[in-house]
This record gives sequence, C-alpha cells and structure tokens, in this order.
Amino acid sequence: MAVNSGASLWGPLKELWETVDGAVLRRQPESVHLLDLQLKKHKPHFLSLFKNPPKSAEQREKVRKASTEGIAIQGQQGSRLLPEQLLSEAFILSDLFDIGELSALELLLAGEQQQPHFPGLTRGLVAVLLYWDGKLCVANSLRTLIQSRHGKTFTLDLSGELVALTTRFTDELMNQGLTKRVLALVSEINVAREFERLQKERGLGNEKHRKEVSDLIKESRQALADSLFSWTCQSPLSKDDTLALIGHLETVSAQADGSLDSVNLALVMALLYCLDVSFVEQGTEDREDLIQALPLLTERQYVSAVHSRLMDGQPWKLPGLQAVCRLAWALSLRVLSQLPQGGALVEFTEADEALADQALLGDVFLFMKEGILGCEGCAQEEFYIRRLHSLITDFLALMPMKVKQLRNRADEDARLVHMSLQMESELPSSLRKDLDHLMNLIGEFYSKDPFGLELGLEFWCPTESLQHTSLQGSYLGMALQRPPHKQVVLSKFVRQMGDLLPSTLYISYLRMLKGLANGPQCSHYAFSLLKTNGATHSDNLQGVSGSPVGITQRELEGLTSFLQLLTTIITWSENARLALCEHPQWTPVVVMLGLLQCSVPPILKAEVLRCLAAFGKSPEIAASLWQSLEYTQILQTVRAPGQRQAAGIEVELNEIESSCEEYPLTRGFCHLISTLVESSLPVNLGAGLRAPGFQPYLNFLRDSVFLPFPTRAYRHPAEKWEVADAVLEVFHKLLRDYEPQPSDFVQEIVELQGEQLAAHKPPGHSLMFHLLNDSPTLTLCLSLLEEGVRSTLESAVLRVLCLLDLALQKEVVFMDLLRESQASMLVSPLEQLLQGVSPQTRRADHIVNIGRYLYHSSSNPEASFQSAKILRRIANYPNIQNRLAVSEKLMAGFVECLDNEEAEEATENGDDADAQQKVARIRHETQIHLLNLLITSLDLKTPNLALYLLGYEVKKPVSSTNLQDPGVLGCPRSCLHAILSLLQRGTEKRSGPVLTQQAPHLAELCYQVIYQLCACPDTSGPTMRYLRTSQDFLFSHLQHLPFILPSNQIAALSQMSWLMKTAAIELRVTSLNRQRSHTQRLVSLLLDDQPHTQRTADGESGMEEETRSVCGFLHFDTVSKVRRKLLSVLDAIDFSQDMPELLQLDFFERTQIEQVIANCEHVNEQGHTVCNVKLLHRVLVAEVNALQGMAAIGQRPLLMEEVNSILQQVVERNRVRRSLSAKRNALRSWRSLVETLLTACPADLIPADDRQLIIRDLLLDLHDKVLSEDAAGELMPIVAGAVFTLTAHLSQSVLSEQQQGAGLEISSGFASIANSALHLILRKLLDFILCTGGGYQRLRAHLYGSLLYYLQIAQKPDEPDTLQTAGKAMWERLTAPEDGFSKLQRENLSIIESYGSSLMEVVCRDACDGHEISRMLALAVLDRILSIDRQNQWLVYVCNSGYLRSLVESLRQDDVALQTLLTPQPPLLKPLYIYESKMALLTRVAKTGQGAVELLRCGLVAQLIECQVFDMVPDSDAHRVVRDPSGFIPSPMDRYRQILLPTLRLFQVILTSTTTNHQQGAAQVLQWLIVHSDTIQSLLRCPELSMGALQELSLLTGIISKTALPGALESGGEVNSAALMEFQGHINRFQRLCLSLLGRLAGSERERLLKQAEISAPADSAERREEMEVAMQQVCANIMEYCQTLLLQSSAQAQFSICLFSPSGSEPAGRDGGRADLSSALPSMAYSRAPSLGLVMYLLKNSAADFFRFHQSHRQSLGKLQSLDQLPPDELKELCQGLVSGPGGVEKISSVQRSLLAKRRLVQLINNRAKLLALCSYVIETCLFVLWRHLEYYLLHCTPTDPKDSPMPGASLYRSRLTDDSFGGLQGSGGRVLGLSRVSQQDLDLLKSDMATGFGEALQRKLLDVEGLYSQVRSRYTFIQALVRRVRGLLRQPKS
Repeated sequence: MAVNSGASLWGPLKELWETVDGAVLRRQPESVHLLDLQLKKHKPHFLSLFKNPPKSAEQREKVRKASTEGIAIQGQQGSRLLPEQLLSEAFILSDLFDIGELSALELLLAGEQQQPHFPGLTRGLVAVLLYWDGKLCVANSLRTLIQSRHGKTFTLDLSGELVALTTRFTDELMNQGLTKRVLALVSEINVAREFERLQKERGLGNEKHRKEVSDLIKESRQALADSLFSWTCQSPLSKDDTLALIGHLETVSAQADGSLDSVNLALVMALLYCLDVSFVEQGTEDREDLIQALPLLTERQYVSAVHSRLMDGQPWKLPGLQAVCRLAWALSLRVLSQLPQGGALVEFTEADEALADQALLGDVFLFMKEGILGCEGCAQEEFYIRRLHSLITDFLALMPMKVKQLRNRADEDARLVHMSLQMESELPSSLRKDLDHLMNLIGEFYSKDPFGLELGLEFWCPTESLQHTSLQGSYLGMALQRPPHKQVVLSKFVRQMGDLLPSTLYISYLRMLKGLANGPQCSHYAFSLLKTNGATHSDNLQGVSGSPVGITQRELEGLTSFLQLLTTIITWSENARLALCEHPQWTPVVVMLGLLQCSVPPILKAEVLRCLAAFGKSPEIAASLWQSLEYTQILQTVRAPGQRQAAGIEVELNEIESSCEEYPLTRGFCHLISTLVESSLPVNLGAGLRAPGFQPYLNFLRDSVFLPFPTRAYRHPAEKWEVADAVLEVFHKLLRDYEPQPSDFVQEIVELQGEQLAAHKPPGHSLMFHLLNDSPTLTLCLSLLEEGVRSTLESAVLRVLCLLDLALQKEVVFMDLLRESQASMLVSPLEQLLQGVSPQTRRADHIVNIGRYLYHSSSNPEASFQSAKILRRIANYPNIQNRLAVSEKLMAGFVECLDNEEAEEATENGDDADAQQKVARIRHETQIHLLNLLITSLDLKTPNLALYLLGYEVKKPVSSTNLQDPGVLGCPRSCLHAILSLLQRGTEKRSGPVLTQQAPHLAELCYQVIYQLCACPDTSGPTMRYLRTSQDFLFSHLQHLPFILPSNQIAALSQMSWLMKTAAIELRVTSLNRQRSHTQRLVSLLLDDQPHTQRTADGESGMEEETRSVCGFLHFDTVSKVRRKLLSVLDAIDFSQDMPELLQLDFFERTQIEQVIANCEHVNEQGHTVCNVKLLHRVLVAEVNALQGMAAIGQRPLLMEEVNSILQQVVERNRVRRSLSAKRNALRSWRSLVETLLTACPADLIPADDRQLIIRDLLLDLHDKVLSEDAAGELMPIVAGAVFTLTAHLSQSVLSEQQQGAGLEISSGFASIANSALHLILRKLLDFILCTGGGYQRLRAHLYGSLLYYLQIAQKPDEPDTLQTAGKAMWERLTAPEDGFSKLQRENLSIIESYGSSLMEVVCRDACDGHEISRMLALAVLDRILSIDRQNQWLVYVCNSGYLRSLVESLRQDDVALQTLLTPQPPLLKPLYIYESKMALLTRVAKTGQGAVELLRCGLVAQLIECQVFDMVPDSDAHRVVRDPSGFIPSPMDRYRQILLPTLRLFQVILTSTTTNHQQGAAQVLQWLIVHSDTIQSLLRCPELSMGALQELSLLTGIISKTALPGALESGGEVNSAALMEFQGHINRFQRLCLSLLGRLAGSERERLLKQAEISAPADSAERREEMEVAMQQVCANIMEYCQTLLLQSSAQAQFSICLFSPSGSEPAGRDGGRADLSSALPSMAYSRAPSLGLVMYLLKNSAADFFRFHQSHRQSLGKLQSLDQLPPDELKELCQGLVSGPGGVEKISSVQRSLLAKRRLVQLINNRAKLLALCSYVIETCLFVLWRHLEYYLLHCTPTDPKDSPMPGASLYRSRLTDDSFGGLQGSGGRVLGLSRVSQQDLDLLKSDMATGFGEALQRKLLDVEGLYSQVRSRYTFIQALVRRVRGLLRQPKS
C-alpha cells in the first residue's frame, strides 16, 4: 500500500474539479469522455460526501515505522525513510481532522510539495489548506454537475450527451440520500468550531492563512447549500427530502442584524423553488413533461404532507421565516386551484386564505425586507431575485382581496392615529403595518437591480402608446397590444394606492415609487405618473422653503423620501431632468438652492445636494448650476469687507457636523462637485467679484475637508473613509482631465474693482503642484497608503493610488513645461518624494508599501492593479530598484498576481461585462504591467529588481545562479516559475499552450521575458540550463508552432517571434557546448518533413505498418510527407497588408490634417511609431470648437462626424503599423532561426542532400510569398537578407558535395538538388530583382550577392595541373561530353538572357550609381555574367547603351577620392573598394578583343593618364606610419599598391587582347608610362624588395616588355623630333633599369629575399616563399622576354643586333650570400655599367636547377593527392595549417573537413609548381637565345678595339658618345654594345673560356632533360635543343 505524495484527499479531487469545470463551465472539446472517467472514479466521494477515511491501528503502525523501515511512495522506486518530526505532525493532523493516518501523512507530503506556492507557511499549515481545498473541490464539482442538469428554470446550453451524463449521475446521488447528507453537513460544519480545533493544535498561521482557511470552509458550506438550491431550481425534491428541508429551516436562527446568512438563504430559496408552480403559466415547449414531473400536481401525499407540516407545525425559531414559507405555500395552492389538476386537491387549496392570514400575522413582509433582502448574498444571485419578484407580484395579483383588506385596514388605522393626535391620547396598540411593510419591501426590493433586469416594469402599464420601441411596455413596438392580466392588476395597485393616500402611508408610498422608478424605462413611467397627479408633491418643497416654522421629524422623512424619489427619476431619465428644469412654475434648482440657505437639518441638505447632483448630470443644467452655486454662496467664495466669520457650508462642517460627528452635508457637497466637475468646469466662475475659477472650491475641499479628515471624530467609523473617498474622487477627476499647457506656467493678472489680482491656475495644476512637493496633501496620501496596507482596504486608498499614478503619468510634461517657462515654482519628481522617510515608521518605506498591495491581489485586485501601474512607472529609476529588491513579501505578491488563474484578457466589446469579468480583466492588466515592469527592469544594470524577482542571485554574480524547481534546496517560487507555469499550461495537449489562445498579449510578454533572460550574457547560462533540463521548455513550445489566432494576428506573430529568437540562441549554445542530442532534437523538430510517429502500444502497430507499406508500394510514399515546421511558421506570416485608404474629407484640408497627425506621432514602448489618438482628438475638437458663427454651429454634427472618421482612420493606421512591425519582427526571428540552423549547428546534423532540399524549399517558399501581388514592401529587405544567406549556404553545400567527389558522377543531375530546382531558384531570384523596381537599391545588394553565390555553383573548381593533358589529342578534347558544370552554366545563361534588356538595364544602372555596396555587387554580377556570356550579348549591351563609357569616365571622379586614401589616416576605404570592383569589371571586358578595342575607344587610357593618384607614392618608411592595430586598414603603401596593381593588370590584359591593333594599345600604354615615368622609375629602382614590390615589378616589367620598344614610337602618329628624342630617352632609361633589376634578382639578392620572407612570417613561410618565388621568376621571365624582343626588333641577324650584356663571363658570387661583384659597387656605378653575360649564364644555371627542384615537388604533391586517403594524420594537419588561421584551428575541424582542406591545399601547391615550371622553362629558353645572340656577335662579328689599330680617328669619339648614351640608338650600323667603351681581344678570350667552363656537359645534359621532361609533354616544341647545339658550336670554335 504505497503513499500517494499528491494526497488522495486533495490531488485527485483537484483534478476532478478541473475536469468538471472544463467540461461544464469552459466547454472544452473532448471533455465528456474525461468527465465520465472521473465521475466513475470519484463516485464514492460524492456518495459519502465529505466523509474522511477512517483511522486504523494498522495504518498507525505503518506510519510509526516509516522513520525506521521506510514507506513506499507512489511513482518512486524503493521505500523512503521519513523524519520523526513529519510523523508526529501526521498523527496530530490525523487526530485534528479525524482522518486515517496515511491520509494525514499524504497531506503533509503534499503540503511540503506545495509549500513554495504559500510563502511563509509551514507544511502543516499548507496541509490544512489542502484538506479544506479538497473538500471545496468536491462541493464545487457537485454544485456544477447539478447546475448542468436540464430543468425548468435555466439552461447552460450544453451538449445533450453531457447533460444526459450529469443528470444520470446526479439522479443516482439524489436517490442515495444526497439532500439529507447536505443538510447534515451544513449544520455540522461551523467556522468558529473548526477554528477552535485548529487553534488548539496550532493549525492556524498568519492573518492571510486564517482568512484563506475560513474562506475555504465558508465556500464549502455555501457550495453544498447552492447544490441543493440548483437542484430545486431545475427539478423538484421528493416528499421526504422536502420535509427534511423544512425541518432544517425550522431550526434556523438569524444573524445579529436580523438577516439570514447566505447558506441558509440558499436553503430558503431552495424551499421556495420547491413550492414554485409559476412556471406552469409560461408556455415553454417542454411544459407538459415538467408538469408530469412535479409532485405538487401528481402526488397527493406530497401536497398533504407539506400542507400539514406548514399549517399545523410548531412555531419556528424564526417566525418570519415560517411566515414566508406559508405565504409561498398559500400562493402555490392558489395557482393549483386554478389548474385543471387542482380539482382533486380542493381540501387543501381552500386553506390558502387562512395560510395567507397566518403569514401576515407573522409579519411576512417585514421579514422579507429585513431577513432576506438584508442578507448580502441576496443581490448576488439572479434567480433569488426572480423568485422573490414572483412571490411579491403573485401575492398582489392572485390575492387582490387580501390587498384590499390591507388597504382598508391601513385607512382605518390612519383615522385612529389622526383621532388620537387630535385628542392627544396615546396611539392604539392594535395598529398593524402590513401595507406599510409591503410598500417598503417593494421599494427596497426594486431599488437595487444588480443584473439590470428591470423587473419593476411589470408594475407599469403603458397608458398612452409610447413611440419608444425600446420600451418593453409597448410589446415589440406594436401600438398597445393588450398587456397581460397580471401587469394590469399590478399597475392598478400602484395607481390606486396613490389615490386618497392617508398621511401615514405617504412616506412608504414614496419609497415604493422610488423603488419602482429604478431603471431607464421605469423612471419614465414614474415621471408620467407624478406629472399627471403629483402636483401636491412639488408644492411640498415650496411650502418648506417658505415656512418659517421648524420641520417636524415626520415632515423631514417625507421630504427626504420625496427628494430621493425625485433623485431616482432624474438620475435615470434625462427627459425628466430637462422637463423639470425648463418648467416655468417648478424651478426645482432655484427652490433647492433656496432651501440650502435655510436652517434645516444637514441630512435634508445632503439629500438636496444629492438631488442637485443628479440634475447636474446634464451639461446644459450643470453650467447654470455652477453660476447659481456661486451666486448663492453655498460655499463662501467672496468675503464682504467687514466680515470676520466665514459663512455657508464651511461653518456647517466645522461647527454643526463636527459636533454631531456625522458628515452627510460634506459628503453631499463633495458628490455634487464631483458630478459638476465631470459635466463642465467653468473657467470664469465668479468673474467680477473675485479672481475667477474653481480655486476656492478646491481650497475648501483640500484644506477644510481632506487634510483635517483623519483628525475629526466620527460616530460611524466607516464614514471617515466615505468622506475621504468623496473628496479624493473630486481630486481624481480634476487630475485625470488636466493636461499641462504652457499657459499654466505664466502668471496672469486680472483686474478687479481697480485692484490687480493674480489669476487662478487650473485646479489640476494646483493638485500637481501639491503632489510634486512634500506637502501635507502628499504626506496624508502616503500615510493613507500605509494605513491601507495594515487594515482593511478602503476605496479611498484606491483613489490615492490612482492619484499617484496620474501624477507620475503627467509629471514629465509638467516639469518640461515648467523648465521652459522659467517660472519660480519649485517641484520635485514624485519618484524622489516617494523615497522620502515616512513620519510614522521613520523609515523610507513608501515604495515598499505601494509594492505590498500586490500581496493582497486576491482580496483587492483593483489596488494591486494600480500598485503594479505605479511600480512600473517608477521602475526605470535604478535607486528605486535597490529599495525594492529586499522583500520576500514583494516576490510573493508578484508571484501571486502572476499565478492568478481568474485573469482573462478583455474582449473588444468590454463595456457590458459583469463584475466578475471586470475583476478578471483587472487581474489580467495587472499581470501585463508586472511583466512590463520585469522587461523594463531587466534592461537596467545588474543587480536589478527583475533579477531578484525572477529568482537569480543578487548578492553574488548573477551567472553563478543555479535555478531550481520551487521548493528544491529551499528555492522559493519566483516570477520565473510563475511565468513558466503560465506558459506550460496545455503544452502537453494537442491544442498547445492555453495562454497563447486565451491571453495572447500576456503570452507574448512572457515569451519576451524568457527571451531577454536567454539573451542577456549574465542570465543566459542559468536560464537555458534550467529551461533545458527541468522544463524541456523550448521543445514543448516549438512543437506547437505556428500559433494561429485569427482574432489577434499581431500577438500571435509576436509570440512566435520571441520564441524563435530564443530557439536560435538555444541552438547556438547547444552547438557550442557540443550537446548534440539537444541540438539534434530541435533541428529535426524544425526541419523534418516526415511526420513524427507517436510510439504506439505494442499491439496496435502491426496493422498500421502493413497498410503503410502497401501505401508506400503503391504511391511511392507520397502520403507521409508533412510540411516542415519552419515552412509552416513562414506560412503563418501573412505578407500582404491591407493599407487604409486615403482620407476623404469635406471640411478639413487634407495636407493640414496629415501634418497634425504627424505632429501627434510618438514612439511607443514597443518601438512602433504610432499616433496618439487622444491627443489628436483633443486637437481636432479644439479646432471645431474654435469655429464661430451660426454656420459653424449648424455644421457641427457633420464636422464631428468627420473628426470621427479621421480618428478611425488613424486608429486603423496605427493597427497597420503595429501589424507590419509584428510581421517584420516575426520574419526577422524566422530568418535568424534559419540562419542559426544552417550556420551554427554542426554540419553533419543535416546531411548534405537534405540540406539542399531544405534550402530549396525555403527559398522557393520565400520567393513565392514575396513575389505575390500584395506582398508588403516593408518585408522585402528581410526576405532579401534571408535569400542571400540561403543561397550562400546552398552554394556552399553543393560545392562541398562536389569536393567530396560525388557531384560529377551522379547521372540524375549536377548535385543532390536537381538542375530544374536550381533553374527555378534562379528564375525567382531574377524576378525578385526585377520586381524591386527603382527604389530598393540596398535591398538589391542582397539579391546581387545571392545571384553571385548562385552563379558560383556552376563555376568549375580548381583542378590539379598534372602536366599530362597535352597527351590528349585536340579532337578528343573537342568531342568530349559536356560536364555538369558547363551544362549548368549554359542553362543559367540562357535563363538570364531570356530576361532580355530589362535585367541588363537594372544591373547596369545599379553598377553606375547609387549606394556603394550595391554598386560593388552589381559590378561583380556584371563581371560574372560577362565571364560566362560566350555570345557577348551583355558586352554588346554595355558598350552600346553607354554604360561602359560612363564607367570609364567615372574614373576621373574616383581620382580625387583615391588621393585622400593615401593620407596616413584615411577617412573611409569605400572609394578603394568601388575602384577595385570597377577595374575588375573593366579587366573582364578587356579580356575579349572586342571589349579591349571598345575600352580604348572610350578613352580608358587617356582617363588613367590624367589620374594623379599614381604619382603620389607614399613614404615606405615604416617607422612613421601609424599602423591600424586590428590589421584591417592596410598601410599607405599597401593602399597605393591596391590602386596601382589593378591598373597595371588592366593594361596587361589590354595589351594581350589587342593583338591585331597592338600598336594602338601599346602606344597609349607607353604614353601612360612616360607621363608617370618618375613614379615608374622610382618603382623600378625600388631599394626594398618586399612581396608587394615584387608584384608591382612583375606587372610593370610585363607591360614595359610589351611597350617600351623602339618601334612603338613610329606607330604613335606624328610626333615632332624633340618629343621623339625625349621619348627615346625615357625608353632607354626603362631598358637600363630593367637590366639592372635583372642583375639584382637573378644574382645577388634572390637568396637573401627568400630567407627574409621566411624570417618575417614564420607561421606561413611556405606560402610566402612560394609567392616570392613565383613573383621573382615572373620578373626574370618578363625582363628576359624584353631582352629577347629588343634583340629581335633591332635586327634579324646577329651581326647587326644591339648588345645588351657586356662580354664578361664572370658570374655573380656564389650562394654564400656575399654580394655579387657585378653590382657590388655603388648604385650609380652599377647602373651605369651594362650587366655581364655571366649573369645570363648564372640565371640559366639557376633556372635549370630550380626546374628540377620544382618538378620533384610537383610529382610528390601529385602522388599525395592521388593517395589522399592513405596520408598520415600529421601530414594532413600540416597541409591544413596553411588554410586555417589561428592556433589550434586545425584541431577544431572535423576529419571530412580536414581532408577537403588538404585536397584544396594540394591542388594549390600542384598548380603553383606547374606555374613555376612554365616560367622556368621560358626563362631557360630566353636565356639560351640571348646567350646565343651575344656570343654569336662577340665571337664572330665583334672586332676588338685595341688603341693601336684604330681604323679611323673619329671612332673613339663616336664610341664615347655611345657610352654616355644609355642605349644605342638606331643610328649607326654594325655592332653596338651597351655601355661598354672598349672590348679588347683579351676580354673576348676571357669571355670564351669562362663561357666554355660555365656551359659544361652537365649543364647541357640538364637543359636537354628539361626539354624531355616538360616541353614535349606541353606539345610546345621548344628550341632548347637547337640553341644548346648552337651555343656549344660557338664555344668550340677554334680561335681565329
């Protein structure tokens, strides 16, 4: 027998009540079945109602042993040892409630579990609450089940199935004796007795606990009695049960004030319904069935037994109660006697008269008034009121003779009284006041109408045909249909009673009329009645005001009654108000004001003031009433010059009322002012006699009423609070309607009888001033708050809270205006004053007091609502945060407000709600404010209030918090727990979280709080851990996405938005922490398109699986796909937005109205820009009011209508803005979730093929939504961003799949994603680009990015250059099948071309101007498309449409911007990026001959010649340059290179492309070189050869080698000879510099540079070294090519060629780093001498050596690539190191990724080597050629010049000129040597021997191997062999 830790006396019963409540009251779907199960399970609880499980010795023993042997607990394994203390408490509890020991133990365990919900209580005290709560759940369930029955009085409109179930069940209970059990329990259970028992055992805690226990006990009793009442309303009781009920009522006694308590009232009403037959008269369709079921008509014994019991029984404890039952029985008998079935019951029905007499003797009407109406429960139940109404009206209608008797008796008595007064004898003792009591009862009964039933209408029979269709009197608006008999009789009664009324009945009759006049229609009839025969009444007033004699008590009562009647009528009927005031003879206002000036008792004056207040409800009357008030000086506002003493109401208050200790007059006056203030507040009140305005009244209310109120004496303590409430109500209204204006702060002066007086400010201003100072008013308000926390909560306290809230609300504007006005007023912000010290407690606890009202939310929801509002307003101030973050009570208050289950979100039409709904709505609003407070507070610095309330550490670092479930490790229940339990309700059901449907706005804020906690770095860790482990929060909520709320789409979107943002964080965090299972679960939840199969029980799966496999076989499993969660969320975001149409205005000017609307806009808390509708309304109404003249007044209604339509339009606009904003946020969150899924989650969680399909679905859906006709433009940017990310991921995914080697072999298409899908994506992307039109340029930037990513998919990856391809024949290559890449590329291009020039136009336009980023991307797109556009359609368009020329010409504008970039600290790098993009595009254009020619035609080179930026070479002195620490901004030199290199590349491409028109291009480029020659030369001389410098040189030498040729000048058109000479000089200088550069690179500096590169960047030295090697080889190749071209151009034969190298064979010094002798001299020397042939020889040797080195390494890398899988991990790591930055980067990447990177690195290495091999072989060839040419000249054609055999005298001169000139021109013939004055024979011999030794066998073999290894494979037949042979031949020639 295991113990249930949920307590069998509470947990299951709570569940039972929730099921019953859900099925019957909340009508939840699928609840009937659940209810059936619960009722079967709990039937014993209902049968033995409230019976406890008995004690037993066995149980006692078991519990006793629990501390040693342990005890089994349900749902937990093994047994658990319990502490002794707990067991002894269990025994106490068992004795206390007389329950079984195990049940007591369970209650305690449950109490321990529930303790966090009850802060401050021990488990024992909680167990007491749970015990009674369990009882209450049973009682409530019983009552609700009985209410759901079908019957004669009411229906709940439930389904037939449910009603049948509950009826069957309750019938069984009734047959088992439910009535007697209920009656027994009602007698047994007694709060006082229970409390006494609990008190003895210390079972009562603090006052809150006591109140909760007593409430539970009272509610249980009430629920039991209500069950019986509900039963009798619907179905009759059996004879025995009825008698038992009567028996119970016989013993009932009254409360102290003579009234019944609400439980006994319910039982009385139950009996009255038992005896009720009035429903027989209503012709409902099931009347016959009901009559059959009524024992009164069918069972003779029933009637007999009840009759005898009521006729002859003993006197009851309450005779009045007996009288009521007798009267009810008499009336039932009277009805029976008129029915056909009543014939059989004649013997009983005849006794009805006698019974009625007995009832009257028992003072039945008096008891009904005092005993029944006096009970507060009476007015709260509609069916009590209806039954009493039928009792009263049945008596008047069914027993007219009795009524007549009563009247006659009353007339008789009146005569007796009159006589005895005349004779001055004492009154006779036999007077009966039955009619008096009856009238008083009617008056009292109908004067309260809480349900708005207006039952009093039955007493009014319309005499004239009323044109009011809304009045029920004229049935259905038809002209006088005959009213029912009963109504005629009742109205006759009212009229006859007024005829010849004896004076003794006068007051009662007026009271009755007052009751019957209560209601909008009744008041109308009552007024008509008084109008026709009420002249006498109005005379009364006039008589009084005129009579000098004092008023007797009787007259006073009469007048009071009449005033009350009048007040009632005019309160309800506006017509009566106006008719009375406008009647010339009656003038009630004047009369009453006159009366106020007479000396009559304050009570009468108070009634007069109340009556005046009722008149003041009409604004028309209110305005004149103000003037009359001022005129009569009721409150003295003007003092006469000699008058010492005050007069008027002030005197009455201070002298009369204070001494009487009663204050009716003051309260009446406050009420009058309150009403008048609401109707109208006159500005010029009292003008001419005093400073005009309301101020004297305010001063009186403040100084004479409010401030002294706590110190006055009160006879009735309650009146103290009524006075305070009345005056605070006026303050509240004044402050509520006050809007601070600049004019309030300017002191105005009024002229009065020659004096200058200060004008009064508006009353609201004065109140604000007092509340924003430490004034007596504020002090009193705050002390009221303090008192309110401790004692009962009065409405005055509520008003104080409202006042403070209003002051906080208006203080910002108030203080701003005060500052601007520079007035001399001093005020302090209220939030500072609230931090002041309280005089009572000497502590600064005002704010804590305000916060403590939250703790009373259950008893006073209004106050906790206001408190929440105030706290929220002041929560932004950090020091207030510290004040509050201390109190556990505050946390308990917050939690209690948030936990409240009765809260409900308001519906749109919230005005007609009943009280309960209003309270529910207030509770909901409180929750909203508290959540907003948490949200605001979380943004402040830590520690803050929100963190404390949400249960985080405030004393230690927040991140060290360890969140627990409430109760674990003493963790209290915090706001976070409350929020989570709000959100978690219903997550386990299919329908999803209940809160999102029931209170959408609240749910949205809850999700926001949770998001903020997850997003804030401090709280993120603890929160996410807690949500993940103990709540499984995100999964359980995400599975219910999307939330669809047709009624509140905005809230649903916001909820999803916060939830998705949180999910994105969770995915990121779990991925980082490698919590794979969590990430996997969420990922599959969001992305799977297979339905999640719920695990079925074992037996059920077989059948389904079979059918499924058949389906799969037939339909290829198409059935089982479901929509991916992410896509269905996207579906829920509606992209269309209905925009409000433009205003149609007749009177106002549209532009002005729009301006006004714009001025009224502000940014609200959520960050939306909305228009303040109230402010706009004020502005427009003021505008309308300002219009003067008759025409304007006539137009006023139309104007107001137009104002209304403007306001509606603005409200609609606000809604649209909020809606768009919600959609934007939801879409952003969706996007961030998608991006997190694709970026942050481990790639292997989503396989590549799935990933591509997911991205495909997302992209296509996004495009479909955004391309639909009505998609809102505001959402496009976010969609574009998402499209960009998705395309990037698609491209990545496809490429990585390719790299893994899958792509090309798959037959179905290019990758997992089919080509058709890719084409579809491309089409949509292009549609999107086109549909964005002109405006969205930034948006298109994203789309261009996407397009680039997309086009990248079809780009072929780098393939290793194996040097083997040459083997394939040309034919093979041409006929090879098209590979996947080129196919896709071709199809892409045809799609792009199908869009024609419209797409071209958009892209080109964006490329030429607009935002920088979109320009760059548009340029890149153009570049990309041009590169794949084989037909050159785009190129033709760009050229022909002028865009190309525009781009070229824009280079001049770029020049200025680029110059600014070279300052040490540049402003922005944007111009550089744009320039680079442009140059890239131009280079792409130049790659086709056609494009290059077009560029030259556009004047490209001419534009670049004019750019001055090239001449601004910055200092390369590294010390003076301020380096950017981040390394992002390059140094000035690097920036300069970024400008120069693209230009050089462009020139190179142009020179390469324009082969046919070579001369034109070359000449233009040469011109550029010459214009910028200084710069070029300094670059060629470059002292420091860094990597950048080498790149520059490799490009420069490349250009020079193609342009700086002697022949270039002739083609350049007509140049005069002087210019030609200059040009020639420049060209020669270029030549010299190039050669000297060769000297440096080939010889001396090469090794040193490579070493330096390794030292400077050891991390990526291999990389750096490779780049340097390539660059150096390139420079050498370019210079050698230049030499070759020069040699070839000068002459075809060797003997006429020029000589570039001197005939010296000595090589530069060896590789030991020593300087080469050729260049060891000073630079000037080095440059002046020609380099020796030995240099060429040296270069040749080196190149041959390098070639073999490179070849070896190339082969190795190829081998590695082919056996990549077998490589050891260390080598893989080393390979990846070059591509992964940062230390430890390689460790983090997966093995698949690692091998991909290694592969990429190997391809890179192989291709680099291939490039180096090509360069080496080229250098070798050119070197051999140059060697051969020179040797041929020197050894065959050169004549040595010794001085002795000079052939002609001028030769030396000629030679010397040659020497000076740096370059031999084309003048002379014969051999020319560069820069050598003489070549002696000795030189030549030395040359030959040196060369012969250098060019030995080994070298020759090497060179031939190069040709064998490389050149033949390349199918380029080189000349190495031929040249080697020739050189060898020359060197072997014998000396001549």
